[in-house]
Amino acid sequence: MAVKKFVVGSFGDEAVLFPAVKKVRTAGYKIHDIYTPFPVHGLDHAMGLRETSLHTAGFVYGITGTTTALSFMSWVFNVDWPLNIGGKPHFPLPAFIPITFELTVLFAAVGMVMTFCYLCQIMPGVKKHIFNPRQTDDKFVMVMEVTARSTEQELTSYLASVGAEDINTQVAEEGWWYGRFDREENLQELDPAAPAVQA
Repeated sequence: MAVKKFVVGSFGDEAVLFPAVKKVRTAGYKIHDIYTPFPVHGLDHAMGLRETSLHTAGFVYGITGTTTALSFMSWVFNVDWPLNIGGKPHFPLPAFIPITFELTVLFAAVGMVMTFCYLCQIMPGVKKHIFNPRQTDDKFVMVMEVTARSTEQELTSYLASVGAEDINTQVAEEGWWYGRFDREENLQELDPAAPAVQA
């Protein structure tokens, strides 16, 4: 599997990181991600991240649950096991409301949790590539991807100019399964020209 090369810079203070993000975006470099020890207000807008579509996914999952409940109960009472109970109709909608509501909530909740895990790349059994062991401790880490329009040396010097303290280059597998347990040991073998990863 192909690997991607990243230039990783760490910052000691969010007051230095925030303007650095704006400068990097203005310069046109690609920011892969930024890791902070705590939520930084406004950082997502500075990075240019679009608004989440999780609420749209929740609506779709809810409609799916509603359709599933009504379709199944309608099929059971009209096709599979039609019973005339006290002369009531075969599609008693008021009696279907509790089950329909429960399935709507169940589909929406489970679907949104699974979508959230997928979008955040935190599915069970997946180990994220750790760019800096202190990225959730006391360091603010900016990860920039080396692309065809930017070189490793160019990104390194630019990160140094915007205030990064510790800069190194790392490689990681392409795709969202970054750093799986069974592949992480082989990352350096996939790209022997890459410099050693700093701990």
